[in-house]
Amino acid sequence: MRKGIQTEKQYRATCERIEELLQTVGNDTPEDDKNFIELDLLSDLVYEYEQVHYEVKQPTLAEVINLRMFEMGLTQDKLSKLLNISPSRVSEYLSGKSEPTLKKAREISKKLNIDANIVLGV
Repeated sequence: MRKGIQTEKQYRATCERIEELLQTVGNDTPEDDKNFIELDLLSDLVYEYEQVHYEVKQPTLAEVINLRMFEMGLTQDKLSKLLNISPSRVSEYLSGKSEPTLKKAREISKKLNIDANIVLGV
């Protein structure tokens, strides 16, 4: 029975060892290679530790809109024109002061290619 990683210090040391192994293990490394086996086992241990200690939260609508604006090269003004809303409304969405109506959420989802669950806060 495997004990697993118990402390942050063990976690950091395991991550360092994984980085070292990644220098020698590649896509062409046989699965029975000792370094490949070690990397596989350590990766599983790190994954299990992270599942407990590093919760991944769903991004907020504001975070996703900001990312899309960056990716698409949009300013708040350009986004307001794309969504046919006022720049102040865009600012409210980005600050979290306001949430879009269902109709506007659908439009944001389609025009910015954002998952509807994120736009709707589900």
